[in-house]
Amino acid sequence: QVQLVESGGGFVQPGGSLRLSCTASGFTFRRCPMSWYRQVPGKERELVATISSGGSTNYADSVKGRFTISRDNAKNTVYLQMNNLNPEDTAIYYCRADIGRTYWGQGTQVTVSS
Repeated sequence: QVQLVESGGGFVQPGGSLRLSCTASGFTFRRCPMSWYRQVPGKERELVATISSGGSTNYADSVKGRFTISRDNAKNTVYLQMNNLNPEDTAIYYCRADIGRTYWGQGTQVTVSS
């Protein structure tokens, strides 16, 4: 049974940092491309960053230079380091795995406000 469990969200002031984690189980993590998405109520879920099984990364233009996606295959975990956060980054952040079909985590709330 595939499970994706996110953690690390919270409240932070503009300019602050957070690190999100997504721990996976139920599949061969090291072979799976992983992604982070985010969603604001009333808007579509948008791609934030992806990392391939080989470690190649891609980012949405809005987060380039501020966010870093990484993975630790020994821990079955993908991370999203978020720096220099601004209020526009406020959203629910979701972890996604693509392994023949798509799986989502339950999401973790990130709120950036002064």
